[in-house]
Amino acid sequence: MSANAVVIGAGVAGLTTAVCLAESGTKVRVDADLAPGETTSAAAGAMWDPYLAEPRDLVERWALATLSELTALSSGQDTGIRMVEGTQESRTPCPLPAWGSAVGARPCPPEELRNGFVTGWRYRAPVVDMPRYLDYLARRLVQAGGSFRRHRYETVAQAMREAPVVVNCSGSGARTLAGDPEVEAVRGQLVVVENPGIESFFCDDTPEADELTYIYPHSGTVVLGGTSDRGDWDVTPRDSVADRIVRRCVAVEPSLAGARVLGQRVGLRPVRSSVRLTEDRHEGGLLVHNYGHGGAGVTLSWGCAREVLRRVRDSGLTN
Repeated sequence: MSANAVVIGAGVAGLTTAVCLAESGTKVRVDADLAPGETTSAAAGAMWDPYLAEPRDLVERWALATLSELTALSSGQDTGIRMVEGTQESRTPCPLPAWGSAVGARPCPPEELRNGFVTGWRYRAPVVDMPRYLDYLARRLVQAGGSFRRHRYETVAQAMREAPVVVNCSGSGARTLAGDPEVEAVRGQLVVVENPGIESFFCDDTPEADELTYIYPHSGTVVLGGTSDRGDWDVTPRDSVADRIVRRCVAVEPSLAGARVLGQRVGLRPVRSSVRLTEDRHEGGLLVHNYGHGGAGVTLSWGCAREVLRRVRDSGLTN
């Protein structure tokens, strides 16, 4: 299928961007070497959480726009999104996050804190079953007239020959695809176990913590995390790492002890000093970069996609 716009990448940034373009009337095609279920997004936990990212003012705006969208989608039966209450807690004193008011966060009294934690806040936010959510976005794209093609580009210049508008949502792949040495992979591994009845999320938010610890419940499963290994591009699950993740989570939530392990996931977070959402004109064509979201891909997805849509509309190239 010929297209007026090509989106490179089928992770949450690429699919969300493609949905926004297709639903605005643009003839869009997603070109990706990995199917949605094979991407880093599919390996994510995940929940709305304004993970540290720059530029701070834009990140805040994009995060709040996404919160509104995910909250609305949580009412659907097939989106994989649920509104869940839970806590973020810290082993050292720290202030309530700036975004806390957006989700009605309140400080936890001492009796609510887990063993070893001294500060925390309770709130309600979207928790996302990523494989189900990516399936939902893919269906929504097709329903809007978009299409997929399994294809690998070596450079963005190759893609620019395919359509007047190209949106680069290649994540960690942008290091080579866009020739951006600032992009670095941060390896994340998690474990999926049967849900023993957990209904609230937990996230260790201790500043400068050596390891990540989070517990995200879905209906029949719980996602346990995690790792943050900078510069590690290996996506092979490591059993020793999985064992440590489970032990950390059981120490926080003893009801997880003995829960049957259903699987492991590994993804490469595309980390950069700041999110890259920029545009370049190329001989009558428009190239928009939308990558470098780090661990906040889900959290920023709709806000960034709407920004891409605005830039594409302003270009007039898809009218």
